[in-house]
Amino acid sequence: MPSRKKPAGRTRVLVGGAVLAVAGAGVVGTVAASAADSTGAAPATVAVRPGKLTESRHLTLDAATKAAQAAVDAAEKDGRQVSVAVVDRDGNTLVTLRGDGAGPQSYASAERKAFTAVSWNASTSELTKRLEQAPNLKDIPGTLFLAGGAPVTAQGAPVAGIGVAGAPSGDLDERYAQAGAAALGR
Repeated sequence: MPSRKKPAGRTRVLVGGAVLAVAGAGVVGTVAASAADSTGAAPATVAVRPGKLTESRHLTLDAATKAAQAAVDAAEKDGRQVSVAVVDRDGNTLVTLRGDGAGPQSYASAERKAFTAVSWNASTSELTKRLEQAPNLKDIPGTLFLAGGAPVTAQGAPVAGIGVAGAPSGDLDERYAQAGAAALGR
């Protein structure tokens, strides 16, 4: 049996380094492959240039809760049972409060009124007037063109919508929604 010569220290380091490099490349290849999309191409990382982004403001949860509670309080002061919804700039619900004794339909109606108000940055009573010129507006999913929704703005841009439903009239619903919006200015 021929004797094997033990490799020199430098050779062992070079061979060991090559083995580690191959193993490392396999791991990196596996990680890169798992990050690839369905076509096998790795996703590109692109830095967006200045001037290509917009900035938006959103109401905090504490502020939304304060506004919703102010609207419920205003209604309760008048002996009314209502539901209140506050949505963010994107129409996502932040807070809903359903007053004691509020009707089951009022919850969903309040959310839809809030969504409608923030979507057009206008009170829903004003938007009902626009239906005369554009009756198809009412066909947009998630909207409700009945008085009771108020937009909330900051620096002229909408940041939230407050919707109230359940009072005997839309005028009262809207008055309570505006009371909720006013609480944000205090």
